[in-house]
Amino acid sequence: MKAISLFSGAGGMDVGMISAGFSVQIANEIDSVACKTYIQNHKNTILIEGDLDKNLDYFNDITGIDLVFGGPPCQGFSVAGKMDVHDPRSKLVFSFLEVIKRVMPQAFVMENVKALGSLEKFSHIRQEIIKLASEMGYRVSLIHLNAKDFGVPQSRERIFFIGLKDNLTVSLEDFKEYFKEAPTIREAISHLGKAGSATNPHITNAKITLAKNPILRKSPYAGMMFNGQGRPLNPDSWSSTLPASMGGNRTPIIDENHLYHFDQSWVEKYHELLINGQCNSNVVVPNSLRRLTVDEAKIIQTFPETYKFCGTQSKIFTQIGNAVPCKLAEVVGLVIKAKIIHKKSKAKEAPPMQGSFIF
Repeated sequence: MKAISLFSGAGGMDVGMISAGFSVQIANEIDSVACKTYIQNHKNTILIEGDLDKNLDYFNDITGIDLVFGGPPCQGFSVAGKMDVHDPRSKLVFSFLEVIKRVMPQAFVMENVKALGSLEKFSHIRQEIIKLASEMGYRVSLIHLNAKDFGVPQSRERIFFIGLKDNLTVSLEDFKEYFKEAPTIREAISHLGKAGSATNPHITNAKITLAKNPILRKSPYAGMMFNGQGRPLNPDSWSSTLPASMGGNRTPIIDENHLYHFDQSWVEKYHELLINGQCNSNVVVPNSLRRLTVDEAKIIQTFPETYKFCGTQSKIFTQIGNAVPCKLAEVVGLVIKAKIIHKKSKAKEAPPMQGSFIF
């Protein structure tokens, strides 16, 4: 089955769709560094580099495409940003639909942040997306998925606008057979070894210090106990959402003694001290606490360990954080592929129309 990838980034969604059985014919990405990464890993795909709006004519004469997928930039809709509906990037969801209009695939998948699918302030955008797609002959379903429910060691909630022709539709029920318990962070990354080792060589040097005015939550792994917005991760659970802003003090924190040696968590001990109102002026952050590495973040996003990233460490973290987890994309692809195959098989089974003859 043939597919087109839009807003492709480093190609995380493409990895999943390819695993699901789609052949990505064409991709588009504007970021030059992400383009280099994409080319490194998807040598058989034609990559259109640059602004999608300036390359729309490329899609005029393309036929025979089963699926168009992609995740338009979400900064205008994200709770991590300003949530500005007038942000120029918010309009790119309609650039995506313009490609759908020109290519008319059997199905499309548009991924975005949960807020676009749930907040009232964006309801008019949701309605416009559904209206435009409906006018083109697609039935659109809004499917809210969390990556951790499909074998991804990360809690990452996303909305998927899924459009299908011929009055077909999808529901959450279609995804239930793919539900899979997420591995813990320890199960996912501990085989790499300590940061700086031969198998985990890329140390993240952002310093970890204690927050002067910590914000506490019930869980030691929520709130803000350290400088920046990088939260500590519990090796015995899955990761919180990996942000595109990783690389500095927004990079998540891990306790190596807890991770590798099963020692008592220093983070939990420090959290208990704060909860009990004890003074922390003499507390020193131990050397066992450090930031997540790019190799670990890549695994948590379920990229293949052999996947090659281009750019500086900061650029690589951005590419990883911007990606759709590969295994989550694979599940979406499998559901869509099943719908397309079912439709094609029904078409073959349909009896030929009886003609009328006049003598």
